[in-house]
Amino acid sequence: MKTAKVELDYHSPWELLVATILSAQCTDRRVNQVTPNLFRRYPSPCHMARADSTEVESIIKPTGFYKTKAKHLIECGRAIVERFHGKVPATMEDLTSLPGVGRKTANVILGAAFGRPAVVVDTHVKRVVNRLNLTDSDDPECIEHDLQRLFPRHQWTGLSQRLLLHGRYVCLSRTPRCGVCSLYDLCQWKGKQRR
Repeated sequence: MKTAKVELDYHSPWELLVATILSAQCTDRRVNQVTPNLFRRYPSPCHMARADSTEVESIIKPTGFYKTKAKHLIECGRAIVERFHGKVPATMEDLTSLPGVGRKTANVILGAAFGRPAVVVDTHVKRVVNRLNLTDSDDPECIEHDLQRLFPRHQWTGLSQRLLLHGRYVCLSRTPRCGVCSLYDLCQWKGKQRR
């Protein structure tokens, strides 16, 4: 896989932030079905800050956990307007100060929207790096730091996205596709299937 990019559809840091918040416990495909209508209705943090929660909930309901996600989106819009002059912030500290934004979401924004070196650790990355023995941790923040120590900064964003996609499409949780795995020879996992 030569190029690896975020599979969420977006045109601005705000849209990526919204889509990433919606992607929690939801597929990117489903999020991409919901966001066009949401982005038309709430194209900026300012619009979202003034949103009616019932309307936001009705639009994002297919993504699951829609009440919590709607609350986070509206509060996030308000925080961006009040504290960051309507612009999505571009530092880990500022991003993680926003409602509903943890390190994983912040790293997605930093890497994909702002082109800053960032290591995204989701369940797919966690599974792949553990199977490859790149870490002995199950804690996402520890895994992030382990990968940062192992690889140069300029590789962080692309590497973590490739690991994520590899875990999503090849190194599956229950039925890994070892027969087509490009990392097969590097894999030390005892559950690895024979070719």
